[in-house]
Amino acid sequence: MGKAPADKATRKKPVQARAATLPATGVVVGMVGLGIMGSAMSANLVQAGFTVLGYDPVEKARARLKKAGGTPCDNVVEVASRCQFILLSLPSEAALDDVCAELIAGGSKGLVVAETSTLPEQAKLRALTTLASRGIVLLDCPLSGTGAQALTRDLAVYASGDLKSIQQFAAVFEGFARVRYDVGAFGNGMRMKLVANLLVAIHNVSAAEALLMGVRAGLDPALLVKVVADGAGGSRMLQLRGPVMVDRSWGKATMKVSTWQKDMRLINDALQATDTPAPLFAACMPVYNAAMALGHGPDDTAAVYSVLEHMMGAAPDAGKKRQKKKKS
Repeated sequence: MGKAPADKATRKKPVQARAATLPATGVVVGMVGLGIMGSAMSANLVQAGFTVLGYDPVEKARARLKKAGGTPCDNVVEVASRCQFILLSLPSEAALDDVCAELIAGGSKGLVVAETSTLPEQAKLRALTTLASRGIVLLDCPLSGTGAQALTRDLAVYASGDLKSIQQFAAVFEGFARVRYDVGAFGNGMRMKLVANLLVAIHNVSAAEALLMGVRAGLDPALLVKVVADGAGGSRMLQLRGPVMVDRSWGKATMKVSTWQKDMRLINDALQATDTPAPLFAACMPVYNAAMALGHGPDDTAAVYSVLEHMMGAAPDAGKKRQKKKKS
């Protein structure tokens, strides 16, 4: 894994931070990428009093921003030319490269950009160098939380990079997140995110496994989630994804299986780079691969419950068929 340039943040211990340094009124914030996460973050920033400008190549996404009270823009250049702070929520490193070129074309010296996506550290380091050549500061600030959590401001920001710029961005983070952790030099944010996502990958499958055992033993699934999530065996994934598994509502994705596969590859790369033994992660990887093979790519990762059912002989689309019957 690449080494980030040294900065003041490397001399600081990771801290939990909430204090805002800027009033929301009059502060113009840009959002590039208005998908599941970006649209929720934008809506919360509008509610917090920020003026939000955003861009996404998908017209429906721009329409959602307008409905939430933000201002859709025609391109990234327009966002960069009108904003003091910009958040990026992007699907790929190719998208990051393209956006950086437009930020340079439209942004001015002193612009601060927080990259919140889960992308390869090397891609973010490349973007850091590219933007720095034009006086634009890039921060590596991935988020911990699902799309459902983003809607309720229940996100954690893993902020890394120039500490002064992070502090300047503090009020913006507070506008869409529950908490911010300053984790040191640029790149530490992504490293922290991959550690968190490794646990998410395992806990999600373990929640499905435990619920399925309980259901097959004759227990009420909703009661299972309520009781077990409140005890020593509980986890954040059981709390968040357990109800989705019970309701079989994984068709309403807050983290698509297809998107999650990118995160799984990044975790696996990090494990290889650090020579870390990971038997539990290795055991859960085939379950997510099977979810893709069974057509759950557009579904929420809670669909691993359906994969486990399929392993014992159930049809892969059984859950969806049951949902339709209930509605009819």
